[in-house]
This record gives sequence, C-alpha cells and structure tokens, in this order.
Amino acid sequence: MARKNRREHLVPELTPLIDVVFLLLIFFMVSSVFKNEELSLLLNLPKTEAGKSEEVQKAVVTIELTNELIAYEGAQLKLEELSEKVSPLEKKTLINLRVDGEVKYDRLVKVLDLLQKKKLENLSLITVKIGSEK
Repeated sequence: MARKNRREHLVPELTPLIDVVFLLLIFFMVSSVFKNEELSLLLNLPKTEAGKSEEVQKAVVTIELTNELIAYEGAQLKLEELSEKVSPLEKKTLINLRVDGEVKYDRLVKVLDLLQKKKLENLSLITVKIGSEK
C-alpha cells in the first residue's frame, strides 16, 4: 500500500496578531499624556475659592511670569523683548497672565504697566480653584 504524503500548508493565524496590535494601540493611547496648552514655565498659581470661567476667544495670548523668567506663548524672553512681542497685538486680544504665587508685586506691576502702555486692557489673571488637582 502506497502511502501518499499529503502536506498541509500551514497558514499563520492573524487573529491573535491583530488582537495584540489593538491592545498595544489602546495601551499607548490611554497611557500617553495629552497636553492642552503649550506652557513653558512651571508655576505655582494662586488658589481662589470661586472664579469666573469664560469661553476662549480666537485671539488669545498667554504670558507666564516668575521671579526670574517671562514667557510669551511658551518662549522665554526678557521684559524688553516682551514689549516688542505685544506691540503688534490688537486692543481686543485676550491676554492670559499666568503669574507664580511667589512673584514680587513690583515685577507684576512692570508687566501690567507695559501692557497698559500698549493699550492692551483685555486681561485675565489665571488662578487655580481650591481643591482642584492642577
């Protein structure tokens, strides 16, 4: 009796491979940090009990201030350079001021005075609500 050798062609199962790829995709999506704003200085913002939350307008500029540094839209610069950066801004432009809680009052007044000279008066001082994580 002649025995015929039939070889079955092995086909790799793709289902477990696809499962692993999707699991990795879900893992990296969940574990990644989504950054909402591009901020350059690590600030300890003052805390308030209540605050007014406003809808964000189209023209918004963020200025961050610490005792040593100033950042305009995430780029660190000097006070003199800040004057050049805010010069082309329109009067209606909303300016978010993120000021560290340890900043000396005199330093904040210099920035506010500079903005007032440029006739930029649509300002928001950013704080953190008491009891929030951030």
